[in-house]
Amino acid sequence: MTDTIFAQATARGKAGVAILRLSGPGSWEAVAQMGAILPEPRVASLRRLHDGKGELIDEALVLLFEEGRSFTGERVAELHLHGSHAVVSAVLSRLGEMPGLRHARPGEFTRRAFHNEVLDLTQVEGLADLIDAETQAQRRQAARVLSGAIARRAAEWRERLLRAMALVEAMIDFADEALPEGLLQQSAEELAPVIAQIRRELGGAKASERIRDGFEVAILGPPNAGKSTLLNVLAGRDVAITSEHAGTTRDVIEVRVEIDGQAVTLLDTAGLREVDDTVERIGVDRAKERAGRADLRVFLIPPGADMPGVEVMPDDLVVQAKGDLTSVAGLKVSGLTGEGVDELLRLIGSRLASRVAGAATITHARHVAGLRTAVTALEHAQQQIEAGHVIPELIAEDLRAAVHRLDLLVGRVDVEDVLGEIFASFCIGK
Repeated sequence: MTDTIFAQATARGKAGVAILRLSGPGSWEAVAQMGAILPEPRVASLRRLHDGKGELIDEALVLLFEEGRSFTGERVAELHLHGSHAVVSAVLSRLGEMPGLRHARPGEFTRRAFHNEVLDLTQVEGLADLIDAETQAQRRQAARVLSGAIARRAAEWRERLLRAMALVEAMIDFADEALPEGLLQQSAEELAPVIAQIRRELGGAKASERIRDGFEVAILGPPNAGKSTLLNVLAGRDVAITSEHAGTTRDVIEVRVEIDGQAVTLLDTAGLREVDDTVERIGVDRAKERAGRADLRVFLIPPGADMPGVEVMPDDLVVQAKGDLTSVAGLKVSGLTGEGVDELLRLIGSRLASRVAGAATITHARHVAGLRTAVTALEHAQQQIEAGHVIPELIAEDLRAAVHRLDLLVGRVDVEDVLGEIFASFCIGK
């Protein structure tokens, strides 16, 4: 890549500060062409920026990064401007006039970071998730991925698999020579912990997905149980119509909230009862169907009412509705007075926390698919070794397939490392 790109790095619109980023070999020269004396790298300095006619545009902080020490791995310049539309527009216009500079395409700075091996594929995904994070749990998970947690795990597995492959490849390449005994057993010993660890990762993938995408919590109960009132209290605003008339809620109402650091979509559903009205019956059917897919259900039962015709699961919460009107023991809430709401939120948070306790490092469907393919190949290789019907070429192929999937996971493929392991392990050519 020889061209230099530029774009606004902060959100558009009026603001106190707007940051423009330039990346590429001409980024520093572009700043100089605006009449600014270049500061020392990584030392923010106040500089005057001028247009092509020498007229002052703005007085801005200029920050330079050397090649290999920037986000993209290239020479980078950042211009911290006063965030008016006029200032930003004038600077962008001036940069667009310069030969060799062009506007960056969506995601191009991050793409350059990947091509320059500053970030691997999983870190790119972690960065995207961090930008989209709404809750602290999402932030922590995305930051862990961005820090290279998946890549480090993959590197550990890859190293073990390369050692195992080197042992098997030696049996193929030097079948006519005297080799140390127990090579296959040593190879199996390298495989076993990798298989176990990948299985654990796959087992925690569902929890990781829930942290990233959020949980669904459905509020169920008969008509006039106070479901919509409770939803409004939990959301902190009026998102559902409340009325003393039964059947007010006909469709599923969704609202996004944060509970104990987890992203949660609360679902207010139609009152569960036998009805003749066609529209209300559709609402009841939708309520049952959507509640069946929810991660957690809260049954809100008013005094003297029967449990709706939906099976209560062990993790579901059964709550007495209209707690200000009943003295029944147990968990009860009142959407009008707020009684029991904090306890209900605590219980919901506790239930969800237990779901994410075993969250994996992997966070995307691509990660899951790659590791499933890898572990299938490794299990096949392990089965061949255990069965005693050893064909080294087939085992080596399974190991190569698994390593290839790990390389694809982080965006790197390098078969030459296998040769390095063979030479290092067996002193070939001495």
